[in-house]
Amino acid sequence: MIGGGIAAGLFGSLLGLGGGILIVPLLTLGFKLPLLTAVGVSLVCVIVTSGAASGVYLERRVANLRLGMTLELFTAIGALGGAMVAFLIPEQVLSGLFGGLLLYVAATMARGREPSPDESADPKEVESPGSFVASLSGPGYRVRNLRLGAVGSVFAGIVSALLGIGGGTVKVPVMHVLMGVPLRVATATSNLMIGITASSGAIVYLLRGQIDAYVVAPTAVGVFLGASLGSRIAHRIELRVLRLLFVAILLYTAWQMLQRALP
Repeated sequence: MIGGGIAAGLFGSLLGLGGGILIVPLLTLGFKLPLLTAVGVSLVCVIVTSGAASGVYLERRVANLRLGMTLELFTAIGALGGAMVAFLIPEQVLSGLFGGLLLYVAATMARGREPSPDESADPKEVESPGSFVASLSGPGYRVRNLRLGAVGSVFAGIVSALLGIGGGTVKVPVMHVLMGVPLRVATATSNLMIGITASSGAIVYLLRGQIDAYVVAPTAVGVFLGASLGSRIAHRIELRVLRLLFVAILLYTAWQMLQRALP
């Protein structure tokens, strides 16, 4: 569990996923834990990943704090709602949802590209330098489609609470593909957001007794070590390599989870 946590924390911090996308399959496929228990443990580990990585990204001014906190308002609402209904959905259905989501995200990211610095956003949303949307933009890029970003953030919160993945698999493509945020900034900002998102869902799982402390402890230690390392080496890795890692991990995990969904 410590070794798996290190791997999950490393890739989670590099890709803005929180590591839950690897922890849930690790615990369910490798250690035969019930899916809801694995989701509860994963949410705690996502909080650890965010805490270990976000400080480094903020210190290096890579994460967009203003954009992250704006979108997180919507994500937290989705996470609370998702946690309320997670216990009403059969495990096979959750596995199928997980696998289908990962396939979609992999396809989206494979087609993605870096926005050019002079790409224009929606004129209605950036009509003046002092507008709210303009204040969310960063050096070299303009944030666009804020309304779509808000809708995607609510969905990310629901997915996070249902599947224990921190919502990074949705947040990164939403910010990068829909809102025009560079991939490196999107992953750093996602790391900042996922801890708050996971906390919203983890509270419900804790109250329902679905967080196993004996599993959380070793996994979280590994996640902390991996996330600390990943956040410090992220700037040395090419964007093309990050994208390929993202897509490859998503496809493999999707295949494993879809197999669980089959009767």
